[in-house]
Amino acid sequence: MAIEDNLNAAPTPESTGTPPPLTKNQEKNEAKRKAKMEKFLAKKAAQEAKGAEATGNAKPKEKKTKSVPKPKDTFVNTTPEGEKKDMTLEMAGSYDPVAVESAWYSWWEKQGYFQPITDNGKISAKGSFVITAPPPNVTGKLHIGHAMGISIQDALVRWNRMRGVTTLFVPGTDHAGISTQAVVENQVWKQFGKTRHDYGRGPFVDMVWDWKHKYGDIIMKQMRRMGTSYDWTRERFTMDDMMTRATKETFVRLFDDGIIYRSNRLVNWCHRLNTSLSNLEVEKVEIPGRTMMSVPGYPSEEKFEFGVLVHFAYEIEGSSERIVVATTRIETMLGDTAIAVHPDDARYKHLHGKFARHPFVDRRIPIITDSEAVDMEYGTGAVKMTPAHDPNDYEVGKRHNLEFINLLNDDGTYNQNAGPYCGMLRFHIRKQIIEDIKAKGLYVDTTSNPMEVPVCTKSGDIIEPLMKPQWWVNIRPLAEPALEAVRDGRLEITPMAAEKDWFHKLGKFQDWCLSRQLWWGHQIPAYFVRVAGQECDSGDINYWVVGRDDAEARKRAEEKFPGVAFELEQDPDVLDTWFSSGLWPFALMGWPDNTDDFEKYYPTSLLETGNDILFFWVARMVMLGMHLTGKVPFAKVFCHAMIRDANGRKMSKSLGNVIDPIDVIQGISLDDLHAKLESGNLDPREVSKAKEGQVKDFPEGIPECGTDALRFALCAYPLASSDIKLDIQRVDGYRKFCNKLWNATRFALMKLGDDFVPQAEAQLTGRESLAELWILHRLNVAIRDVNAALADMNFMVATTAIYGFWLNELCDIFIEYIKPVIAPGANPEACSSAQQTLYTCLDQGLRMLHPLMPFVTEELWQRLPRRASENEPSISIAAYPEPRSDYENAKAESDFKFVMDIATAGRSLAAAYNIVAKSEFYISNSSDASYALTSSLSEGIVTMISGCQSVTVLRSGEAIPAGCVVSSVGDEVAIHLLVRGKVDIGQEISKIEDKISKVEQLKDGAVKRTQVPKYETVVPQSVREANASKISNYDAEIEVLQNSIKEFLVLKDG
Repeated sequence: MAIEDNLNAAPTPESTGTPPPLTKNQEKNEAKRKAKMEKFLAKKAAQEAKGAEATGNAKPKEKKTKSVPKPKDTFVNTTPEGEKKDMTLEMAGSYDPVAVESAWYSWWEKQGYFQPITDNGKISAKGSFVITAPPPNVTGKLHIGHAMGISIQDALVRWNRMRGVTTLFVPGTDHAGISTQAVVENQVWKQFGKTRHDYGRGPFVDMVWDWKHKYGDIIMKQMRRMGTSYDWTRERFTMDDMMTRATKETFVRLFDDGIIYRSNRLVNWCHRLNTSLSNLEVEKVEIPGRTMMSVPGYPSEEKFEFGVLVHFAYEIEGSSERIVVATTRIETMLGDTAIAVHPDDARYKHLHGKFARHPFVDRRIPIITDSEAVDMEYGTGAVKMTPAHDPNDYEVGKRHNLEFINLLNDDGTYNQNAGPYCGMLRFHIRKQIIEDIKAKGLYVDTTSNPMEVPVCTKSGDIIEPLMKPQWWVNIRPLAEPALEAVRDGRLEITPMAAEKDWFHKLGKFQDWCLSRQLWWGHQIPAYFVRVAGQECDSGDINYWVVGRDDAEARKRAEEKFPGVAFELEQDPDVLDTWFSSGLWPFALMGWPDNTDDFEKYYPTSLLETGNDILFFWVARMVMLGMHLTGKVPFAKVFCHAMIRDANGRKMSKSLGNVIDPIDVIQGISLDDLHAKLESGNLDPREVSKAKEGQVKDFPEGIPECGTDALRFALCAYPLASSDIKLDIQRVDGYRKFCNKLWNATRFALMKLGDDFVPQAEAQLTGRESLAELWILHRLNVAIRDVNAALADMNFMVATTAIYGFWLNELCDIFIEYIKPVIAPGANPEACSSAQQTLYTCLDQGLRMLHPLMPFVTEELWQRLPRRASENEPSISIAAYPEPRSDYENAKAESDFKFVMDIATAGRSLAAAYNIVAKSEFYISNSSDASYALTSSLSEGIVTMISGCQSVTVLRSGEAIPAGCVVSSVGDEVAIHLLVRGKVDIGQEISKIEDKISKVEQLKDGAVKRTQVPKYETVVPQSVREANASKISNYDAEIEVLQNSIKEFLVLKDG
């Protein structure tokens, strides 16, 4: 079948995360670039030849020419699948995420590092950490929201694994009944102009399975590309055999417990999808009043009126009297079966028990009294009742035993109960019936009315309340235990806003409609018993049985109807997707069987997810888990923020701002972003709008950032907030951080040398310098802060601590500081000690960073030598750093901070006097203690001041060379910069005088603006205050510049 071929097409490079081949446009651009380069080189060669000819045989003067950057070589991974990367090859000169992220994952997976590590089959003494990953829908590829969840969860799993905790991280996907069926139906219609009914249930479901296999594979590849350390041996799908068995078991148990029941009640009906929906799948869209709206299924140019109250009259039977009612859905008046008034309303007491006549169908409408449904102060005090199409009217209908008249067919047309409107679409009737009411003289008026319009979150269709016999879950006996679990602390929900939401919404949870009129999903294991010779009503629960399979259902039917012939018909509907996914934490452990996994790993440790599905999914897992297993399915729920684009907009395909994480990892051009839109499922009318959004948000496309940078960036946001704005430039900044890690490690390895052997243990030797003691202390602080932050799930603090240690302390200070210490010819003992400390920082720093950046840390750590006491083959199972008491050194921190303050003061002096090279500093000391400290660190201070040529340390009383400027650093130390002979004092004074002249001109202009007539009375006070502030600032700037001239004159005269 053609559609099957299409759905089984090979995944694209963009979807799998492998480097894509060049597009035609890219090939053209590359050809143009090469042609330009060749032309440039030819021209350059001709110029050089001409120059040589002009000078005869004279040797041309050598000139330094700017090197033309070479295009990035395309990396080719030569490591066999599952094998370890060859780390004996020379380390690349710069960080390349494609090269770094290649090969490691398949090796990790093959080695089994992601499977639980136990003590002879038992949970580690340090405990367990288990996450059953939220299963993404197989409707398509992962988006950036999935990437955030993956980054958070995997960071916690890797951290716990390295701490020696037994970890289990279970992957899987969700069948997503409504969404997946809708996507495939749209594809079939788009490509072949056919509906699912043209194929039949079996062949169509086969097509959806083909779709699942294709996109399920893509999702798995994306997850691997993200570096997620799942135990793939336990991968599950919500419609696989294990999950199907658990789903049937649950339905039967809940039915037998009296929690699942069948009832003909109002459901939320989506005509576009032709199925019922739960309340959570309906969005209440607020409109301020009269609004013209488009509706799916109608021509786009056709709009319908919402947000109004239509007032019209019913004639009272047997009299000329009329009673006026109002409605926001005038078309539903065809299903009216009563008019309610308040029993105490004197205006209508004479009408109690009488009837009105329906103007369009042969129906008498009783006038009833109801004090709950009617507010006699609102409107006319008379309310029309349509029990079969309104939730409030439904309750009134039940109280008064009214007739329930269904008007709607499943496709959105009205049925025979609508009389002359039978066969018309609902919103066409809305227009027509107003004209017909006017023609009968019953129309009163139409007024604007703010209201909520129920909209399907899947299709955008306007939801209709519709009577349907369906299967329901009685929520009350399930919800109360779930509320109590949070009250008594068995379940923790963070952030606090999510916990408050839990109590607010779960306490109002309505019964859950399980039936979905779909083909893709778990067919409901309920069977209608059609007894021979009887009129059997499918709405009568007595003619239904349930069963885990056909045999059990038949046995139950035989027990219910002994000795009679019957036929079994399984309910064609499928279960709501959330019913099977609500079993996720325990069903994938083997429940209902008491398996080894179920015994060891259930309940789980954490459920991390977006706050938007707290009630779609989390609440159902808790309710079902507690009822079926007697245990809360996880100890903690963490709801992360919703990702929005850099402008704060919700990510939407129609806006073109939905981001595929693979596009961030490997980069993508704007043209290729456009191409993805054109090949997707977006309505052609929205493609141009989406392209405009992409041009605005990604004018240069998306740069190649790599997985590590993406993961780190996503974790660096305040995840417990309500929303975060994702800025791709920020992700690119963390790619530069990866490059900094690369360069620092590469430099360190060169300075350590091939023969370097780290100490067997990482304890102090007593030979460490102050700088070493300081960096080890700062490493210890970072380790302590990161461990605490990860325990609290405060990823922003964790990433800040790691980033600060690596960039600001290790790279920018310590490595620069020790360069002269580890240079050739330096003191061997000091050099060796500095090397050992540098190694410790690299080793511990990479381990500390690994949970957040798994690929680059493995690549760099594998290049480090190992201590004799350690033999871990991978950083992913190496011990995570823990704080050490011997590294804690507040005095070293204080002393070294003092040294850094000296260097800072020196840099400020050099900048003030514009001495950018060969600067000479003198450090004066008023005590022996400060002299001992500064003299021991003078070489390091040189490295901390850019352009510094020398630092001379002076004892108390030693003379300071003439021509120096000074800056005090505390009570005992001052740093002096030699200025005389380093700058042209006259020229510097001239420059300052020019600056003063310019500032004086600006000041004069500001003063003139204050001298206009009636300035104090005409000019607003805010403007006068601003002008006064400017003049004051100009005066202050002039004073500073004049003082600088005085200082230069002192130097000149001295």
